[in-house]
Amino acid sequence: MADPLSDILRLAKVEPTVAGGFTAGGAWSIRFPAPDKLKFFAILKGGCWLAIDNHKTPVRIEEGDVILLSLQTSFILAGDLSAVPLDAVKLFEKSKTQVIGDAEDCVQIGGHIRLDGASGAILEDVLPPFIHIKAASPQAASVKWLLDQYVRERARVLPGGEITAAHLVGLMFVQILRLYVDEGAPLASEWLRAIADKQLAPALRLMHETPGRSWRIDELAKASGMSRTAFAVRFKTVAGIAPLAYLTQWRMRLAEHALREENATLAALAERLGYSSESAFSNAFKRVTGCTPRACRRAHSRRAR
Repeated sequence: MADPLSDILRLAKVEPTVAGGFTAGGAWSIRFPAPDKLKFFAILKGGCWLAIDNHKTPVRIEEGDVILLSLQTSFILAGDLSAVPLDAVKLFEKSKTQVIGDAEDCVQIGGHIRLDGASGAILEDVLPPFIHIKAASPQAASVKWLLDQYVRERARVLPGGEITAAHLVGLMFVQILRLYVDEGAPLASEWLRAIADKQLAPALRLMHETPGRSWRIDELAKASGMSRTAFAVRFKTVAGIAPLAYLTQWRMRLAEHALREENATLAALAERLGYSSESAFSNAFKRVTGCTPRACRRAHSRRAR
């Protein structure tokens, strides 16, 4: 069976990278610029405060906690919020790892998740400003294991160590998303919430497995063990969109990706995605995206040059 979350992660071209870290003690504070990608970091020892611009209440982060930031605004990590913050850009200009002060009150390590500039929005748009996975949470054991492996990999200078560490960042990212969904967090009415819904998951898997099939509501409802009406109402309530409208939007996401990455003709794309003609496909594409398939392909070709 298809895995909708994996499909979306592939479409978004999730690219994990290793970043740096720091050891800090005393009255310290660091201001980080607005990230241009998703930022992941963990506290290996001690604790600190996370103060995000435009968020009134600082968040306390303890040893073993993991944070995923998707916001595009500056933030501060601090042992003392009253201390004058250092500029992170200047601090890490020469080395990814820094020591601040003469104590180990806080040891931090991090990484980044870069998403595709065009298709990454499908994931980025549904994430909250930050996700806080607490070490004390019973569900956090899997993240802790991955974090321990990441720390060990960074500590050893072995062949392939950098790519191994990056893959571990990617695995932690997926696990953070799983925990965020499974812990019943207040998700927006989006595909992420639909994926978390155990009743709707079978229907979503079918639509992702064969998006070109002319799915009927009664078929999708049967897969979910619900009546046609109950399924349609639940899907709209949870996902914020009707089932077949979701299918159309997913088809257009796939079409946008194919138009950028492939040389397939519009007729071939139409057939692959379940449209009876090139014109029917083009009309649906323009209705959803606001531009024609040919215009989308030309625009991408100009950006690629």
